[in-house]
Amino acid sequence: MKALCKSAAAVLAVSLCFGAPAIAQGVDNLVQIEVLDGGKTAEGTYQGALRLKLKDGWKTYWRAPGDAGIPPQFDWKGSHNIADIAFTWPAPHVFDQNGLRSVGYEDQLVLPVEITPKNPAKPVRLRGEMDLGVCKDVCVPGRLQFDHTMDADAARNPAIAAALAQRPFSEREAGVADATCQLTPTADGMRIEARITMPSAGGSEFAVIEPGNPALWASQPDTRRQGNTLIASSEIIGASGGPFALDRSEVRITVLGANHAVDIQGCSAG
Repeated sequence: MKALCKSAAAVLAVSLCFGAPAIAQGVDNLVQIEVLDGGKTAEGTYQGALRLKLKDGWKTYWRAPGDAGIPPQFDWKGSHNIADIAFTWPAPHVFDQNGLRSVGYEDQLVLPVEITPKNPAKPVRLRGEMDLGVCKDVCVPGRLQFDHTMDADAARNPAIAAALAQRPFSEREAGVADATCQLTPTADGMRIEARITMPSAGGSEFAVIEPGNPALWASQPDTRRQGNTLIASSEIIGASGGPFALDRSEVRITVLGANHAVDIQGCSAG
């Protein structure tokens, strides 16, 4: 299965360097996890979801959590009859936290997962662990466990359907005409300036840049608009501190606006 994100310890270390909130231990009574069933799809995959219910006022983080957050990490080693798992992340929210911006979800997260079985004739068991952070006045890292045999005959689940409908727009749906990235060396790594020709996503737009390589980290972008062009600039730093190459085709840019979010895969040379 694909590696989904860096180790929580490494990301936490980077976050602390940039002024993350104080850290406490344990997530007991702060968040609960359950696996939702959505039955089999026409393609023979299983549609399910992980639902996190958070205590009032607490939030958890998106796959790219911003400068003050801990990204979720999944371990599926206890699962059976699984060839692949694909996530559909609902569009997250942007929070101001101790002068820093974080990206995530408040109160509840329903994270749809589409599971491809190794053997379509055998049951699928989704068992594993989720490492995550939940935050309010402090950030609490913890681990949640789940164990569920998927129901192939389950009916359509309204909670899963609602979460799927909250996914970011594709480039075509959002009317993205062009996306370029200009790269400039810096003392610590590389500066990336993305220029995206697209209609406004509404309100004060915020862009998130993901380098596409778990060994690389991107700072919180400076986002501004010039007419029909959204400009997002960020610094990318390698975990090793040494030189690195950046593949523009792997860069992922998510624009979060008041009306909708936009998922942009790759950019050309600027």
